[in-house]
Amino acid sequence: MRKARGLVQKGCKAIQDLNLLKLLQSEIQHELSSDPFPTSRSSSLGDFVVEWDSPQNQDVVLRRKLESGEEVAVSAMLGSISPWAADKEDSLYPRHGEMKICVKKPGLSSLLQFDCVILEDGSGFRIRDCYYLHSPARIGPSVYRGRCFHDLDSKLRSALKGYLAAKGIGEELTNFLLHYLHKKEQGQYVNWLHKLESFVAKEAKPE
Repeated sequence: MRKARGLVQKGCKAIQDLNLLKLLQSEIQHELSSDPFPTSRSSSLGDFVVEWDSPQNQDVVLRRKLESGEEVAVSAMLGSISPWAADKEDSLYPRHGEMKICVKKPGLSSLLQFDCVILEDGSGFRIRDCYYLHSPARIGPSVYRGRCFHDLDSKLRSALKGYLAAKGIGEELTNFLLHYLHKKEQGQYVNWLHKLESFVAKEAKPE
């Protein structure tokens, strides 16, 4: 009796594994055959180059060196899925981008850091905060970094955004990043599905 019960349980487990395997294979096929993020707006790296992009990590780092010797580094990754994105007809992507921009002048250890959001509708970006950092190695919770960006005078906010535009941070670059990051995440998702498929397939083999 125990042996029969064991065989039944093992058979049910095998059926569950095979069902899961079929669902995984169907999802993989769907992802590989679809292109949910076609390039529909003008996008370009401009004078930036991709400095770092690991298949295991979610972020990407761009860098540009200006003729003046200034260096501009951009780190970006996808934010959480917006619950309102599907309801917005003008939303090109389901997720916004989180972007950090650092501007460094030659010969100085200090830098300016901008925390920004890349808008999912492809209309560019907005600045969340702007920091002056005397030294990146000496950042602590008690260090004064300036007022909240939204508390700054509107003309100053506009001037700071124009400052970034002059460094090459514009709509074409943010469109490139948003598209690049979504395609990157899709590739990582497919790779994750393949790993699950391989694991379940080993468990699902009949004895």
